[in-house]
Amino acid sequence: MTLKQQLTEDMKNAMRAGDKHRLGVIRLMLAAIKQREVDERIELDDLQVLATLEKMLKQRRDSVSQFDAAGREDLSAIERAEMLVIETYLPAKLDEAEIDALIDAAISETGASSPRDMGKVVAAVKEKAAGRADMAAVSGKIKARLAG
Repeated sequence: MTLKQQLTEDMKNAMRAGDKHRLGVIRLMLAAIKQREVDERIELDDLQVLATLEKMLKQRRDSVSQFDAAGREDLSAIERAEMLVIETYLPAKLDEAEIDALIDAAISETGASSPRDMGKVVAAVKEKAAGRADMAAVSGKIKARLAG
């Protein structure tokens, strides 16, 4: 079963169960997926669906930080609750040791030796860690590793 099919099935189950919050978030996810399919005139595969969900999660993180800065805990709580539902559809996150191992492997594969080679290393790590690591944090680690 593809991730899109799983979302559709979970939407039906949420409707049957009367879980309005979960239903609303799943509908938001399906709408974002459908919008991307319409915009790009393609059928998204699981990897592209994961990228869409990651983007939604990043948007929620940004909103939470802005709401917290503005003292709007009520809105921040709503975004956090949505993040929890979205995260259930993403693969398990990599721990620090696994990320470090991926970075080391990517550096040796690409032969990177300076910060100028960072793009190659980021691309290699992103391919293997898609949806399982915060690429902004990984990028910072790669930069630090190549700089020193």
